[in-house]
Amino acid sequence: MDSSQAKQRWQELAALIEEARTRYYQHDAPTISDEEYDRAFRELIELEAAFPELVTGDSPTQSVGGNRETMFEPVEHLLRMYSLDNVFDADELDVWTQRVVRDLGQEPAFLCELKVDGLAVDIIYRDGVLETLATRGDGRVGEDVTFNVPFIEGIPRRLSGVDLPSLLEVRGEVYFDVADFDEINREQAERLQPAYANPRNAAAGTLRQRVDRRLAKVEEARSKSESTRARAQEDVDQALSRLSRLKLIVHGIGAREGYSPAAQSECYAAMAGWGLPTSARVTVVASAAAAVDYVKHWGEHRHDVEHEIDGVVIKVDAFTLQGQLGETSRAPRWAIAFKYPPEVVRTRLLDIEVNVGRTGRVTPFAVMEPVKVAGSTVSMATLHNPEEVLRKGVLIGDMVFLRKAGDVIPEVLGPVVEVRTGSERAFVMPNVCPSCGGDLAPEKEGDVDIRCLNHAGCPSQVRERISHIGSRGGFDIEGLGEKAAAALVDDGVLENEAGLFDLGAHDLLQSPFFTRSSKDGPELTATAEKLLVNIAAAKSRPLWRVLVSLSIRHVGPTAAQALAEEFATVDAIMAADTDALAAVDGVGGVIAQSVTEWFTEAWHRDIVQRWLSAGVVMADVLKARASDALDGLTVVITGSLPGYTRDSAAEAVTERGGKVSGSVSKKTDVVVAGENAGSKFDKAVALGVPVLDADGFAALLEHGPSAIPGR
Repeated sequence: MDSSQAKQRWQELAALIEEARTRYYQHDAPTISDEEYDRAFRELIELEAAFPELVTGDSPTQSVGGNRETMFEPVEHLLRMYSLDNVFDADELDVWTQRVVRDLGQEPAFLCELKVDGLAVDIIYRDGVLETLATRGDGRVGEDVTFNVPFIEGIPRRLSGVDLPSLLEVRGEVYFDVADFDEINREQAERLQPAYANPRNAAAGTLRQRVDRRLAKVEEARSKSESTRARAQEDVDQALSRLSRLKLIVHGIGAREGYSPAAQSECYAAMAGWGLPTSARVTVVASAAAAVDYVKHWGEHRHDVEHEIDGVVIKVDAFTLQGQLGETSRAPRWAIAFKYPPEVVRTRLLDIEVNVGRTGRVTPFAVMEPVKVAGSTVSMATLHNPEEVLRKGVLIGDMVFLRKAGDVIPEVLGPVVEVRTGSERAFVMPNVCPSCGGDLAPEKEGDVDIRCLNHAGCPSQVRERISHIGSRGGFDIEGLGEKAAAALVDDGVLENEAGLFDLGAHDLLQSPFFTRSSKDGPELTATAEKLLVNIAAAKSRPLWRVLVSLSIRHVGPTAAQALAEEFATVDAIMAADTDALAAVDGVGGVIAQSVTEWFTEAWHRDIVQRWLSAGVVMADVLKARASDALDGLTVVITGSLPGYTRDSAAEAVTERGGKVSGSVSKKTDVVVAGENAGSKFDKAVALGVPVLDADGFAALLEHGPSAIPGR
């Protein structure tokens, strides 16, 4: 593989990983398995090791997955929350433990605990009183969900006991027991709502909700009809009931004042004494061999636990030894997660149907006799493409092996050939679209994927694109989900997404989905009225959200943000040639070609024009420079700086005319290295690039290049 091929593959992997992170952390609806994600992530690590010039600040290997949702206020964690690296078998675990022993010069005691399948949270207590509850977010900044705390019995609002620290930041996992999860899915079925895929999604969806808004709706409904009041109260009752069933297990500690434990296990004992829920299954072992025994035991007894687990976490127990091992840019070197293989069951493959996505991609999926696997009932599973169906060798009517890949995504492994009767039949990929009747074919020569080529008029594609516009990675329009998008298209309100921002009350009145009966005839529901307000508010979203929402192939949030930062307006992006687009960091040739081709379509340009005419802002407002002190200077920022987030530090540089780069090279003028600076610091030293600490950064912002040694 040459450097050009490596860069193209890097872009593909980065885009896949970022999309997977968005679906998992922000939508609570993963679209690929943990196994596929881990495989892609490993390939990216190996690629960057072979081609170090590909490592940038935007690389998924340099960050923790999960961005903060915009409907919540931000909470900056006092100490960063890291992800964990994974191993999947005894050999990989042995490699990790040997490296730990080698780096420490001794075999340490290991703390072993179950990896709860829930939502990671950060809780701050001051003088024993809970101050904030936040989700992990991107590891630095999470979502403030403190309002929900009074309704969650499993989270102590006040610590008990003696010698309470003046400050205690704890990390834990919020989850549902399996029994509560099953009950919640029964409730979903009774309300004709979709079931949750797994307990983790249910816990995340329950905690990450605005109960204050639901309570406000109850107050608003007091002056309305009895049925409206009843619905509002029912929604609140359900939300509060589910919050009350959430539980917490504490599994870590962050910032603290007035308390200095020597080991993780000592910390757990103290927190249990203060009333914080810790696991009774935590064990400290004296050797790596004993840690392996712990992993084997719970692999055999994983379904004896009252909550779902997806593995075991092994940590070096002593904090001093943890400090010696340190962290990478995204994960501690002193801890590892051992992931168990997914559970496998058998069921009958009843049929293979196809789904048409927003870019026209036609995906076969398996329709099966419902079966319970890894804690939930499954009746459908993706088969990706026709070649995958052939590779797996499955026939319609087969008994098949099914697993929850990563215990999340249903996956058909293959047929149980021994029980075939001869009545099974092969799947034949249709050559016409089941949604619009258009031709199905590869879009380009050599493409594996089959697509519906009627991009402009295929109802399935239009529904998917409109739903994508409303998603958290797009315009983030609350109320514009899959059901609303389907109603807009199926009821003839919209032909395609071009008219979305022109919608008014008279348009939504055409659809039963958005109306209710009244003595004067159909009237809009409160949800429909709110949707119109949300659509209007979305018109002023940043340019990168516009670009993502246009459904340009390969353009996700990372590439969209890079394009928006470089060109600032849609007009400038449309006018740029492919080479200019490809030259942007984080874009490259494949994405650039896709952008160029997208804007050559007349109906695509019509969407842009219609949105512009409706008032959608197609440009980012350029902030006035604070000064020109750093004009022409290329700065790389690594580690954490007091008083700055990564974004605000970069903004401080660009406001003064400087350029922030994600990678260190001979063209870099200066590297700013805060706490926990990683490989970029090492590379700067190797290349002889000047390095500044936090004080030096302050001087750089105030005095310009004269603050750089040697200038």
